[in-house]
Amino acid sequence: MKLTVQVRTATGKKVKNLRKEGQLPAIVYGKSLENPVLLTCLKNDFIRVYREAGFSTPIELTGAIEQLVLLQDMQLDPVSDEVLTIDFLAVNRNEKVSASVPVVLVGESKVEKLNEGKVQLVKDIVEVEAFPQDLPHNIEIDVATIESINDVIFVKDLKVSSKVKVLDDGDQPVVTVVELADEEEASDEAATPEATPAAA
Repeated sequence: MKLTVQVRTATGKKVKNLRKEGQLPAIVYGKSLENPVLLTCLKNDFIRVYREAGFSTPIELTGAIEQLVLLQDMQLDPVSDEVLTIDFLAVNRNEKVSASVPVVLVGESKVEKLNEGKVQLVKDIVEVEAFPQDLPHNIEIDVATIESINDVIFVKDLKVSSKVKVLDDGDQPVVTVVELADEEEASDEAATPEATPAAA
């Protein structure tokens, strides 16, 4: 996955002009670089790449710099949620890196089919370590394996490649099941207004 970038000289308030021209200010840093490099890229190009790569799929920067990177951070506008700036981490294909990988639920569980319970994703991000090219885009959990309201899927149950090491505690729950009766009671309690003491 490639993203074309250009060297950026604009900083501070001048960066606003870049955004008006449909570009995004970016920076790439890492131990393989002597100094951070200021860059810019087309906003539409970045959005397209981000939708496919996320934070755990390597991106090849081309143009002003030839560098393999991971998306490290994005600054968003607090009102519009528009991307304002991008941080990239320079990585090496021969060195392992850690990354945050999203957990995705697929399929349908028996307890939901029978309306006995509701499957809940209680841990949606897992920290892993691998060579950049071996990092998973996401980790899928097939909830069809859940057959009872007592079933729990832990970090240690996640299926990942032998090339990937999961860094999180294996006993952390990732998926649990809430009994529908319990969920309805909790909703009823939340909806019931508290009694107001009568004035003396």
